[in-house]
Amino acid sequence: MIRCLVVDDEPLALHILEDYISKMPFLQLIKATTNPIEALTLVQGGGVDLVFLDVQMPELTGIQFLKIANGKAKVILTTAYPQYALEGYELDVVDYLLKPIAFDRFFKSVQKAQSVIQPVVKSVQQAEPVQQDDFSTDFIFVKTEHKIQKVYLHDILFIEGLKDYISIFTPAERIITLQGMKKMEDALPEKHFIRVHKSYIVALNKIDSIERSRIQIGDKIIPVGDTYRDDFFRSIENKNI
Repeated sequence: MIRCLVVDDEPLALHILEDYISKMPFLQLIKATTNPIEALTLVQGGGVDLVFLDVQMPELTGIQFLKIANGKAKVILTTAYPQYALEGYELDVVDYLLKPIAFDRFFKSVQKAQSVIQPVVKSVQQAEPVQQDDFSTDFIFVKTEHKIQKVYLHDILFIEGLKDYISIFTPAERIITLQGMKKMEDALPEKHFIRVHKSYIVALNKIDSIERSRIQIGDKIIPVGDTYRDDFFRSIENKNI
């Protein structure tokens, strides 16, 4: 987990970032405060990995905060004033978020921070590809709206992409999680799963039938896209399902 601190003299800005952080499985909010002196004490104590830092605050500006903190935590600047960007980058900030902060921009920023703070450790949403021989017992964790949920790979029927979200279909339920199809594809063992369309990944052993360029899994008919057709049929020919 990346331990986060939010510092802003506007309570609404604090609330927005608290909400965004709560949606990210690899972020842990340590504190959200309007007091930059209190925040600086926490950073200097070594208990913070990442600070979301407002630039314009009455007691201590964000730039002054950066200089005093002296690199003891990584920083993402948050402000309505773009003129501070250059000075922030000169002080080695991870990123610069302009208010009002949209969630998709926040999401990209914290992924960048994760790559800096935890270059080896992958997040729940960037699950480690499983070993091929562990399919019957292996699983991934995905972040849903209210919880982090374990999903056994052998339960997955197919996965459908919905812009920035994906739906994981199992016999028991549909699980919706915020992430891209490419990351999910990379996390799944290619021996058992294959991308057949820009919007679909299927479990090979759950296919009931194939008719021309249509796959049937239960009651669901899934199209095979032109880009993926050759790889899919080659996989069908070469592997025992």
